[in-house]
Amino acid sequence: MRRFASSLVFCLAVPVLAATPPKAGNRGLDLAGMDRTVAPGDDFFAYANGGWVKRTEIPGDRGSFGVDHEVTDLTDRRVAALIKAAAAAKAPAGSEQRKIGDCFTSFMDEKAIEAKGLEPLQPTFQAIAAIRDRKDLARYLGTTLRADVDVLNATNYYTANLFGLWVAQDLDEPTKYSPFLLQGGLGMPERSYYLDPSEGMAKIRAKYLAHVTAMLKLAGVPQAETRAKTVLDLETRMATAHAGREESGDVLKGNNHWRRADFGAKAPGLDWEAYFASAGLSQPETFVVWQPGAFQGISALTAEVSLEVWKDYLTFHALQGRARVLPKAVAEQSFAFYGQVLSGAAKPRERWVYGVAVTNQALGEAIGKAYVAKYFPPSEKARAQKMVTNLIAAFRARIAALAWMSPETKAKAFAKLDTLKVGVGYPDRWRDYTALKIVAGDAFGNAERAERFEYERNLRKLGQPIDRTEWVMNPQLVNAVNLPVMNALNFPAAILQPPYFDPKRAMVMDYGAIGAVIGHEISHSFDDSGCLFDASGKLNNWWTPEDLKHFEASAEQLVKQFDAYEPFPGLHLKGRQTLGENIADVAGLAAAYDAYRLSLGEKAAPVVQGLTGDQQFFLSYAQSWREKTREPQLRQQILTDGHTPAAFRPTTVRNLDAWYPAFQVKPGQTLYLAPADRVKIW
Repeated sequence: MRRFASSLVFCLAVPVLAATPPKAGNRGLDLAGMDRTVAPGDDFFAYANGGWVKRTEIPGDRGSFGVDHEVTDLTDRRVAALIKAAAAAKAPAGSEQRKIGDCFTSFMDEKAIEAKGLEPLQPTFQAIAAIRDRKDLARYLGTTLRADVDVLNATNYYTANLFGLWVAQDLDEPTKYSPFLLQGGLGMPERSYYLDPSEGMAKIRAKYLAHVTAMLKLAGVPQAETRAKTVLDLETRMATAHAGREESGDVLKGNNHWRRADFGAKAPGLDWEAYFASAGLSQPETFVVWQPGAFQGISALTAEVSLEVWKDYLTFHALQGRARVLPKAVAEQSFAFYGQVLSGAAKPRERWVYGVAVTNQALGEAIGKAYVAKYFPPSEKARAQKMVTNLIAAFRARIAALAWMSPETKAKAFAKLDTLKVGVGYPDRWRDYTALKIVAGDAFGNAERAERFEYERNLRKLGQPIDRTEWVMNPQLVNAVNLPVMNALNFPAAILQPPYFDPKRAMVMDYGAIGAVIGHEISHSFDDSGCLFDASGKLNNWWTPEDLKHFEASAEQLVKQFDAYEPFPGLHLKGRQTLGENIADVAGLAAAYDAYRLSLGEKAAPVVQGLTGDQQFFLSYAQSWREKTREPQLRQQILTDGHTPAAFRPTTVRNLDAWYPAFQVKPGQTLYLAPADRVKIW
């Protein structure tokens, strides 16, 4: 799901599309997808999308479906064609094209995977069985440290491995890279899945226990039922130590510098020297520990919990972590819990879709080169860059016009805008995959080597100059991100396509869709986290106390606004947890509106499809958030995600004055806010 994001240390990167891909000659708004029986002032999402919602069924292999999924599906089909062309080209051994083809075809060769059974995992199982003491345990755990995809793209600062690594600019000294460590180790999405006493969560825990039992049986572990209970108990104790989503999103709480010698005293239990040596981290003297309480608690567990329980835990996670490149019985059992129970999907995606994901993960920028060459012409890059220029100009004008902001703070805000590096479409320099070994017919080994390659690529950054041109997203990803520490934005080519970005429709519609995305990402440099980083990327609050007080008061209004939304009886949205993204939605949409007016030289936009320019703008925004989500996935999102669910994102319009006359919104309607109650942060 598209999760536009601010990524402080990790990519936290959201929008979404119509159930039918746009056709030539019908590139404007989907009028048939609206529900004009609903008053826009009562439910703007339903007004803009109600017809689409009524006629659209979530596919059986999805937990949710919407615009974003349509664009992603189209992109995946294009990428699959590029990959298959690479496979058919018989490129020279060792070339990027050959690696792309061999990686994909190896994953698709189910017969070969089935024939090997669990043989590829035997070295891992043997290494686990060989753990004889606590030092051995520390050494083995060190081999599991990864800068994996969960770390890069999660929205809850969490990794499936025991701990996760991300190498990024140090928050106190932005001229150097530091190794950041964060909590992990849970098989379920977040601590509340273990600790919430509600009946619904208890049922999920029972199904998770059944899943762990089934996986241990597949691994040949005797007395699997009893041993699965001890694994669940261990993970529950880990969850108790974990920081919650809101705390994990607090940069000031996360910026904890520990010297190597500190770990033994601050987080006793684990043999940290053995752990770091095994993880290839013998050189760094200082680490940033994002959730110190979790490190203290989990480290203690490595000394308190029996080695046999740890071995069972590691066996389960070794099998679960490679489920997609193991025999069908393992993959199906994995889907039974993660697909059906947690997402509500009835069946898995077609295998080629997973094959594209696996190949993107291993060789993303190599595929990206081919993708942009075919699907992102220079003219589209130039058009997007012009929109970026207009959005930045609009943001600059909004800052200049703020009556409450002091000249001192404004000067620092302008400095951030002046140094903002905006990447459009693809990176300035492509990643080198020469050292990545891909072997035809070895799906399991390719996954292992690709993961290790990415980890070692991150380790090599330590001690090197900061590279502000580095991207954290592939060009073929439908998403966008702000990197406050680097004061940089990434807008991948795949999000710069219809219906977000379309040269064949009125430009105002693009401003309502992709323009709001661009504004959203720019605003992350100035939100509740972005305001903590100065133009150099240093953690240095550049607000005066008076300015910060005004900002926080406006933010508190937004927290209350979103706390009031109740998707399910008794389950409200979490305004504090989603605050940064909600601020970015409000500020981004406001800047996009100004930029659209700026692009017309303050002239009125032409009426299109019977709609005024302002109506086109706001409806484009609302239709870009089309999505239907199954209850299990929606509940998971509310608990774990830093983004508001898609159906509630269009409510942002109630904070913009221009929306009210555009749709004749009156007092007494559900979304109506008195002018004084409309949140205006920028």
